[in-house]
Amino acid sequence: MRVLFAGTPAVAVPSLDALVAAGFDVVAVLTRPDAPLGRKRVLTPSPVAARAAELGIDVIRAAKVDAGTTARIAAAAPDVAAIVAYGGLVPRAALEIPRHGWINLHFSLLPAWRGAAPVQRAVIAGDDVTGAVTFRLEEGLDTGPVFGTLTEAVHPDDTAGALLERLSRSGSVLLTQTLSAVDAGKAAAVSQQGQVSLAPKLGLEDGRLDWRQPALAIGRRARGVTPEPGAWTTLAGQRIKLEPVLLRPGAPALPPGHLAPDGKAVLVGTGSHPVELTRIQPSGKKMMTAADWARGQATLESVVFE
Repeated sequence: MRVLFAGTPAVAVPSLDALVAAGFDVVAVLTRPDAPLGRKRVLTPSPVAARAAELGIDVIRAAKVDAGTTARIAAAAPDVAAIVAYGGLVPRAALEIPRHGWINLHFSLLPAWRGAAPVQRAVIAGDDVTGAVTFRLEEGLDTGPVFGTLTEAVHPDDTAGALLERLSRSGSVLLTQTLSAVDAGKAAAVSQQGQVSLAPKLGLEDGRLDWRQPALAIGRRARGVTPEPGAWTTLAGQRIKLEPVLLRPGAPALPPGHLAPDGKAVLVGTGSHPVELTRIQPSGKKMMTAADWARGQATLESVVFE
């Protein structure tokens, strides 16, 4: 079966590798254009584009699936299109090209967390269980019927990045199984059932920690925005990046945002009990341990995060 693979970030690479390893004829890869990365803003291929080049697969770079991109997809003559975090909408004209349609691997248990940031939103919301599904792509936002499902426990210390990495690998197996069933004429898709929730893309402001919230909510948000867009707070008007915090329910209470030492640890007050800082990156400096950062403060008790 001839497969067009659409994907952009590193979490899509395991699916591309799995399809190739399973013997599918991946005739082309659709991915986002090269983007400037790093301090020097070097134009860099997406992880999927880089892997496709290593595999000798033709790459279609497109920020959107316009008429020109649709024509290139049609020229590849795919029987089916597999899509994993491509990062753009697929219009009807392109959806109708493969005879088996487009099959999307999505990292949530649809209809929960429809949208661009399902894993991040699941962690922030405190879900105990999430998963991944394969479904037939439609013009609606993640509304199509589901072929297959897998579940994954959310661990108490999971960051969005760690959870997404696990799902990218287990999901690649699910995607391969779904395409194999489609190829054999044995795939059956069923309509989504359950409560709909939305997972819009995270912005910088989503990473700001509100110290007036309970410690549990702050901990979930810090883990949910790691690694992107990252957790942060401000001190004297300057933005400070933070890695996920640790819950300290037995520690003495502190006013929200106020800091205090606890042995070698650094605690911050919240709307409930304190949390412990792990690593901090002040503006213009490298990431460091909270203890190292605290040694540079004249009086820790006078420090207040805003």
